[in-house]
Amino acid sequence: MDSQELQRLKNKFDIVGSDPALNRALETAAAVAPTDLTVLVCGESGVGKESIPQIIHQFSRRRNGRYLAVNCGAIPEGTINAELFGHEKGSFTGAIGERKGYFEEANGGTLFLDEIGELPKETQALLLRVLQNGEYMKVGSSKVEKTDVRIIAATNVDLRHAVMTGKFREDLYYRLNAIQINVPSLRERKDDTYLLFRKFTSDFAEKYGLCKVNLDHDGIALLRAYRWPGNVRQLKNVAETVTALESRELRANSERIEISAATLSKYLPDEQDSLLPSTTVTGGDSKISDDDKRMLVKAILDLKNEVDSLKKIVLSPSESHPSVPAAGKAEEDDAEWQVPQEELSLKQAGLDMIGRALEKHNGNIKKAAAELGISERTIYRKLARNKKK
Repeated sequence: MDSQELQRLKNKFDIVGSDPALNRALETAAAVAPTDLTVLVCGESGVGKESIPQIIHQFSRRRNGRYLAVNCGAIPEGTINAELFGHEKGSFTGAIGERKGYFEEANGGTLFLDEIGELPKETQALLLRVLQNGEYMKVGSSKVEKTDVRIIAATNVDLRHAVMTGKFREDLYYRLNAIQINVPSLRERKDDTYLLFRKFTSDFAEKYGLCKVNLDHDGIALLRAYRWPGNVRQLKNVAETVTALESRELRANSERIEISAATLSKYLPDEQDSLLPSTTVTGGDSKISDDDKRMLVKAILDLKNEVDSLKKIVLSPSESHPSVPAAGKAEEDDAEWQVPQEELSLKQAGLDMIGRALEKHNGNIKKAAAELGISERTIYRKLARNKKK
């Protein structure tokens, strides 16, 4: 693919940037599109992985068939088989009629399975069968159905690590990984950050009749130096927020305004306050994997729930706990002795980040999970657990 063809591809799918790793991912997508090979798209949350399966579908022989995108992490474990494969009437409580699944709906087309690492083990076995021979059975049925669907999967976790820890089937991993396309993170595309910032601010300004926003030299340097844990999705959010709050109504003699680094810094979250720890290097190239980061977050949240439960018992008088005196200074001292204040602050931080993300996105769990880099199912579990308590 020459440079002109590559640029036309970017224009068609609204992709901005000239990073070599990004170009390589796009060229690979276009090259494998005419085949029916299964593709695994890898990359951190927010990098724009969803563009790759769209490119593959549009340049494939299935372009006239249906293209369906399914977020595997957003579907409850108890219903995901029915969502993917369909179900018969009466097969479970609430199944008031027969329902087609995504594999039947996308027959002849392309099915994009995002967050493939969130699939339960049982569903992984069913998916493997579809990939091997195109066969599946609806929930509550013994009839074998056939489908002709091209599968494109995406993940923001290290599936090899998931295989080693027993969370993902090895045979399914190799079946999905016929072609792997890696989408680079934004911190690996430093030269693209200002291009993307200008695009997002220009689009937002044009939509709402505002002056376009530029950055001064120091502002551009700050933009490039920032780590961007939320990648392109986070950059778009920052660019639109800066435009909304720092720009002004478009007038004849003022089409642009310039923002300084000091002003921009107010809209960049402190990296040390990030919910997910940043990559650390200790003498070599060793780093914390995405799975390890999520395990750390889960451990913090679980400990926070346990601490809150313990404090309720210690600080609240109850007939069911006659040996516990009324709350007072002694009980507060006991609670502090059992859990150091620094530890409480750290554990509270993770839960507070989820609360702030949900508040910011008006309770939209999908957007909150995307911003925090965790799965929607994790947030659902935490909400359910807190509700029970």
